[in-house]
Amino acid sequence: MALVSPIKLSDGDKLETLQRLDQFRQWHSLDEKRYCLVCGKIITGREIQVIGGRRGNGPLRIICPTEHCHAIPMDWVRPTDEVLIKIAMVEAERRKNCLIIRAGHATRALPKKNDEQYDQQNEA
Repeated sequence: MALVSPIKLSDGDKLETLQRLDQFRQWHSLDEKRYCLVCGKIITGREIQVIGGRRGNGPLRIICPTEHCHAIPMDWVRPTDEVLIKIAMVEAERRKNCLIIRAGHATRALPKKNDEQYDQQNEA
């Protein structure tokens, strides 16, 4: 459970809040996307959480909506073709490494032949 609940805002208020609090990139729509460098997810302005405020913990802040990720605007980039290609390459490398690890586990799980069985099979 989150320590601070996100503040619910109208679409207009949320867009205005994103425009005011994101000093790194402009927001023209809540449907715009950003790539979070911390959690690796693509997020939209609609998903970004607004927290804090008078009754919350201090001033208004915007954070990544991904569970356990509290990235802030400086951690988000526009998902350009270059960024999307990099994401795909990292994901492909991760999958390759997972397959190599699985293959290693599967190989270790195979029954091992002792030298005597090996010699008998090769004599035939």
